Amino acid sequence: MSLLNKDFYHLSAGTIEVKSNTPNNVAFKVTGKSSHEKATSGALEGKYSDKSLGNTTSTSSLTDPKKPRKVSRRTPMRLVGATGPITIIPRSRKYNHGLDLFLTFDKQIQLVFRLLIRNRAAGLTLTQTWNTANALDTKIELADSLAKGLKAETIFQFLPASNNTGAKLNLTFKQSAFHGRAFFDLLKGPTANVDAVIGHEGFLAGASAGYDVQKAAVTGYSAAVGYVAPQYSAAITATDNLSVFAASYYHKVNSQVEASAKAVWNSKSGNTVGLEVASKYRLDPLSFAKAKINDRGVAAVAYNVLLRPGVTVGIGASFDTQKIDQATHKVGASFTFES
Repeated sequence: MSLLNKDFYHLSAGTIEVKSNTPNNVAFKVTGKSSHEKATSGALEGKYSDKSLGNTTSTSSLTDPKKPRKVSRRTPMRLVGATGPITIIPRSRKYNHGLDLFLTFDKQIQLVFRLLIRNRAAGLTLTQTWNTANALDTKIELADSLAKGLKAETIFQFLPASNNTGAKLNLTFKQSAFHGRAFFDLLKGPTANVDAVIGHEGFLAGASAGYDVQKAAVTGYSAAVGYVAPQYSAAITATDNLSVFAASYYHKVNSQVEASAKAVWNSKSGNTVGLEVASKYRLDPLSFAKAKINDRGVAAVAYNVLLRPGVTVGIGASFDTQKIDQATHKVGASFTFES
């Protein structure tokens, strides 16, 4: 749950994030982080979204079939190994032709060039990429053509230097009360990973499994059940071949107070149950405070405030209440600038 994990700024010693959006739907983001181990990292991201394309169903339709399905017109073009595209050649009306440039850096600089051709009428998208690692990727997407809500994509990769090749097939099927996905690695194994979730009047049930065709063996499986209501939600999950069990609960007490708790038990490691509780309090429309503590006595606090439109500051700290006299505590800050 995001209440237990999000907006706790002690995880990094310092974080800065700068966001900018252009009138033609190109979003830029620059991120820099400094860890408590004195390691620094950064990333530059440019993402183009065509609002006139895409038909993404909101997951809220699973919890309430009677609720109108939300349709998102933003279709971000993402690529494994790159942060996002910057469109430098405009697209035509019927066929979207473009040349995209990816820039990323995290202790190294990488350039990725991508040629994109999209046929809106047929729901077909062809993406060809080439990066400075000398890897060639071709992705073909077909959405809502074979069946409404079905998206199929094939990804082919070729590394000329080593003659290594890769081929993957991904399927996604979305309906008002059912979401299912299947991922196939056709050359390695081949392997398959599938997951599905169904919903009815707030009740949810889902499962996932992996299968290695060459070994003729199931590589892993998980299951989950849950219930979602406007003011609260609860879920029970069993992962790692049904050996790790977790129960979580979220409650929106009122417009100012939220609370959440999670308990985890690993059947392979003993009878110890890990417990974590968190709460969020909105001080005013522009700021909030959060706190959490786990069964090991590690507590964390955070404060977030919007100084002015486009400028957000967050500070946080964690304390080991069992080792107050030792240097185990952490402090961090985050600065976000958005225009």
